[in-house]
Amino acid sequence: MPTAVLTDRERTAVQAYLRLLHTVRATFDAPAGPPSSPRPPIVPPAVLAEAEAALARAGLTGAEEEFFRMVRDWCPEP
Repeated sequence: MPTAVLTDRERTAVQAYLRLLHTVRATFDAPAGPPSSPRPPIVPPAVLAEAEAALARAGLTGAEEEFFRMVRDWCPEP
């Protein structure tokens, strides 16, 4: 099945989402500190804001199915 070429805004949204996903994975993969030390937020506000803004600029808010198709096309599983 041929895939359409992403627009700059769609590509930016996909890349921002992947950065967000990698940030969350890295946070969960990091060793936990002592119980007395609080864990930082899973997603830094700036990373989440970047992804949300990129989705809005690309017109992808509320279009999750279309967006995740773009993510799969951009970064297919091996």
